[in-house]
Amino acid sequence: MASTTTSSLAEKHSHPVKAGTPALGADKVAEYSSALPGWVVKDGAISKTFTFKNYYETIAFVNAVAWVANHEDHHPDLEVGYNRCKISFSTHSVGGLSENDFICAAKVERLMR
Repeated sequence: MASTTTSSLAEKHSHPVKAGTPALGADKVAEYSSALPGWVVKDGAISKTFTFKNYYETIAFVNAVAWVANHEDHHPDLEVGYNRCKISFSTHSVGGLSENDFICAAKVERLMR
């Protein structure tokens, strides 16, 4: 079995998840989390805070994240400040984490290259 990487997750696309689909198990969450350094798993969500030099860079990042989220049809919660943005992904229809959360987090990581 090939190991999961940020790139392998980012190459995928999110997909509709029906209500009642089970959330990812602990083994899958651990595997996907290991591909996303700096992302924290807590309370059925993954999150990371990104910091920037100023407000303009922060908002440019937020706009890029919005484009990714819209393209993937999977939208995070955002907390925006002058020079930071905290992003949290979870899949409400499963009451926890799905592969979509990790795919979108990997795509966000690509924005920071």
